[in-house]
Amino acid sequence: MNKKRARESRIINTDQVMSLDLNNYNTLFGGVLMRKLDNNATLSARRHARVKECVTASTDSIDFLHPIHQTDSVCIESFVSYTGKSSMEIFCKVIAEDMLTGERRIAATAFLTFVALGEDKKPVDVPQVIPETEEEKFLYETAKERAEVRKLRRLKSKELAAVISLDKPWDVKEEVYA
Repeated sequence: MNKKRARESRIINTDQVMSLDLNNYNTLFGGVLMRKLDNNATLSARRHARVKECVTASTDSIDFLHPIHQTDSVCIESFVSYTGKSSMEIFCKVIAEDMLTGERRIAATAFLTFVALGEDKKPVDVPQVIPETEEEKFLYETAKERAEVRKLRRLKSKELAAVISLDKPWDVKEEVYA
């Protein structure tokens, strides 16, 4: 399978912050930003794999570093930073720009993992990624450590899921404590 440059999967989307997107603190709702991140990352994954469908396997982390205000534009840049056999780690950075002063700041960073699917809805192999810039190389070189953390977290999530109750709240019998 061919290799592809990280820049070939780059998606850049800039949008204004609307009043409906604001929370009680007059900053962008985290959930609104999460939706934008997932959309951008999906396009990066599909562009890299050149498949009809890629599914979100995990949102590994979203670090909110600075609030985004209504006077800001929000620019999300995403690209494939590392690949496995059928999975792709997508790095996203969020740049807020104050439209009045021109000040730019990194408002958030995120890592999401996607799996490329074939027409039969089964995982398909994806090209390896070639990092070129200093940023891309750093992300590529530190990806294996993030992958190990991801595997451990998934294992812990499965352990938790095994003990979580599926009972409906109204069917739970009260326990008597002595």
